[in-house]
Amino acid sequence: MSEIRLYATPPHQCSYLQDKTATTVFVDPDATLDVDSYQRLSEFGFRRSGNHFYRPNCDDCQACVSVRVPVHQFTPNRGQKRCLKRNSDLSMKVINRLSLERHYPLYQRYIEQRHRGGDMYPPSRSQFVSFLASGHPSTRFYEFSDSSGKVIAVAVSDELDDHISAVYTFFDPELEQRSLGRFCILSQIERCKELGLRYLYLGYWVEDCRKMNYKTDYQPLELLDEDGWQALNLDE
Repeated sequence: MSEIRLYATPPHQCSYLQDKTATTVFVDPDATLDVDSYQRLSEFGFRRSGNHFYRPNCDDCQACVSVRVPVHQFTPNRGQKRCLKRNSDLSMKVINRLSLERHYPLYQRYIEQRHRGGDMYPPSRSQFVSFLASGHPSTRFYEFSDSSGKVIAVAVSDELDDHISAVYTFFDPELEQRSLGRFCILSQIERCKELGLRYLYLGYWVEDCRKMNYKTDYQPLELLDEDGWQALNLDE
């Protein structure tokens, strides 16, 4: 860990808060990170995007907070139980790679309908490969199919020594009634339990960013601050 080089980006527009600029620290892209190194980086708030490992490092803002679910303390609430029941007809398969033919069309429709104008728009095959299909050796793809065998959701996750890091999820944007994003998180929590892992890392939570609010639905939730990992108390 002590030999890993870090590089900082110039200030740029924040992806989460429109009135803020951001600075990001990246791990040397030429560094080879084994599972143990990746695990340690996660514990210090780093995330993976494609082949890049990064962490926000803004001088005047600490809004981006790493959060994780201690899965063995988690009990689904009433709405989450309904979501699980609603999707009980789906099957999940763990696969080691994504297919342009099988998975890219679903990703393309998801980006075009759910994230038009965002950082990922417009989608492309090369973007799909570099962002999702080119993973770390720990990367697993959870493929969710309906009773006809049609793939309707894919969750990209990294399975590490004591946790799963949720990287990205895409799903059929026309199946809103299924709440597939929520279902994929609940499924990853169950996957952690099956593997005997302690946490599901959900990336960054930004209190004033509405699209990040869903992460606080998974309680208890822990956040990373200058004193280490702490229980998130929403009543404070």
